[in-house]
Amino acid sequence: MNRHERPGTGREHRANDTAAGSPGPTTENEETAGVSEQALVRRADERGIAALVLDSPHNRNALSTRLMDELRDALADCAEDPRVRAVVLTHTGVVFCAGADLSEATGDDPAAGPARMVEMLRSIVELPKPVVARVDGHVRAGGLGLVGACDIAVAGPAASFAFTEARLGLAPAVISAPLLPRLDPRAAARYYLTAERFDAAEAARIGLVSEAADDPDAALTPILDGLRQAAPQGLAESKRLVTAEVLRAFDRDARSLAEQSARLFSSEQAQEGMRAFLERRPPVWATDNAR
Repeated sequence: MNRHERPGTGREHRANDTAAGSPGPTTENEETAGVSEQALVRRADERGIAALVLDSPHNRNALSTRLMDELRDALADCAEDPRVRAVVLTHTGVVFCAGADLSEATGDDPAAGPARMVEMLRSIVELPKPVVARVDGHVRAGGLGLVGACDIAVAGPAASFAFTEARLGLAPAVISAPLLPRLDPRAAARYYLTAERFDAAEAARIGLVSEAADDPDAALTPILDGLRQAAPQGLAESKRLVTAEVLRAFDRDARSLAEQSARLFSSEQAQEGMRAFLERRPPVWATDNAR
């Protein structure tokens, strides 16, 4: 992807076929209309770089079951494709990823998603090719886990970030596996607990992204050129070194984090928090505090 390329351009493939401060939730009709005919993750190749584009505007690129499955399949295809030297994970629209799909989390089995989330995040970390996040939009909750799982991340001026889970009665459980080994501990405590929004410069300061850039495509040019010049074996073995601590966190904590997430999603407080968000009203605890 060169500096003039935008998501969705180039040679495209099907991939195996909001929190505080971001646009509000979608309705059920908006979530289902016209989605089944198109891929939610698209692929565009250019000179050895496969761009995987999150393109699920009906729910602001939320981590639905289908999007997570398509992303895992697309990553597996890239791993097997000898023409691909590295992967860029990017997005259409003004939202990189809104986090969990709350319409699924408030359904019949709200505990179904955490194990799938673990598998998807680990597939990014374990991919034997570098994965680079290009972020120039809002990132909320579980979406920060996507960014944290990538090897390199560049954020543009439209990027904003927030761990909004605590406001919904949840916690950033599963995404802690890739994030806590990389984040400044004091910053993690602050933003996990307060759900404050922060910008690209702060994301770079605390270790969430590699670089904050006025022009993320220009910033990516030397990074992608460097990856194109590296040997596949050199990239794979170098990635093993820099992801070792993250993978140890997955090995040690992923099961307990998934169990914690499932318990929280099933809890009465979280169900109230998610319904309140979807219904655009304060949760009961916020209403009580205002009295």
